[in-house]
Amino acid sequence: MAKQELTCDDILKELSAKQYRPVYYLMGEESYYIDLIADYITNNVLNETEKEFNLTVVYGADVDVATVINAAKRYPMMSEHQVVVVKEAQAIRNMEELSYYLQNPLLSTILVICHKHGTLDRRKKLAAEIEKVGVLFESKKIKEAQLPAFISSYMKRKGVDMEPKATAMLADFVGSDLSRLTGELEKLIITLPAGQRRVTPEQIEKNIGISKDYNNFELRSALVEKDILKANKIIKYFEENPKTNPIQMTLSLLFNFYSNLMLAYYAPDKSEQGVANMLGLKTTWQAKDYIAAMRKYTGVKTMQIVGEIRYADAKSKGVKNSSMTDGDILRELVFNILH
Repeated sequence: MAKQELTCDDILKELSAKQYRPVYYLMGEESYYIDLIADYITNNVLNETEKEFNLTVVYGADVDVATVINAAKRYPMMSEHQVVVVKEAQAIRNMEELSYYLQNPLLSTILVICHKHGTLDRRKKLAAEIEKVGVLFESKKIKEAQLPAFISSYMKRKGVDMEPKATAMLADFVGSDLSRLTGELEKLIITLPAGQRRVTPEQIEKNIGISKDYNNFELRSALVEKDILKANKIIKYFEENPKTNPIQMTLSLLFNFYSNLMLAYYAPDKSEQGVANMLGLKTTWQAKDYIAAMRKYTGVKTMQIVGEIRYADAKSKGVKNSSMTDGDILRELVFNILH
């Protein structure tokens, strides 16, 4: 049976219980989780005095594997552990040679290797050696559909509740860059009025700069409800505020929604839970829009809409378009969606 991979939460739980491994190889496309684990080790394993002699941070562009191994082979001074952190490790050549050290690693050393924007070949000997003695963790990009659940659980851990509309507005506006997203969430927490632990759409509007009435989330709702007047008002607002509402972001979100709607038709169970399971949504309230949209649009119409969005995307990039503005393209697209 395949060994179950540790999640970021599993690793942090182990670390908080002071269960340390000789090596943590952190790799993948999503920098957020790599930084979260590496920062936790850097900040919590050693106290401030111990850090002076026992914390080494190096960058892949400045070192080779031999330097990393030599650092890892040192014994700690006046401390139980030493921590060696290798940032931007993807720049190191011949990383395979690290496997010789891992055959007999120093248990007092915690070696943390941060390999961003790529992964180690799991078929190679190095991957097997890491898994024998330590942690090989892949930080994967989060899917757009998982963002609301990520936001809710992040805020819950901070003791803050977030209204579903506020969550959707932020997810739509920021997208899946988790480092930026958590930065915006921290900003919201700091700006909450004293004694208030709930984030509303009004606070998103005030502190993040997204209009609570004129945003992609509201445009999607207008299209689901087939509210022609509301949809056109939002597009007019987008046209007047292009910096905060770029057409590419709107098209991308509409494409994701209608592509998911296509999948929703294939759900064996058309209940909220059934649609949520089919689309990999963590919460059933996200499925409500899809169920409402299935009542308004047929499968054939949805397929046509996906084609229209692709066509609008091409036009926005200048393909077969010499004179239409972004506002014209969106207006035409909304007309084609609604009629």
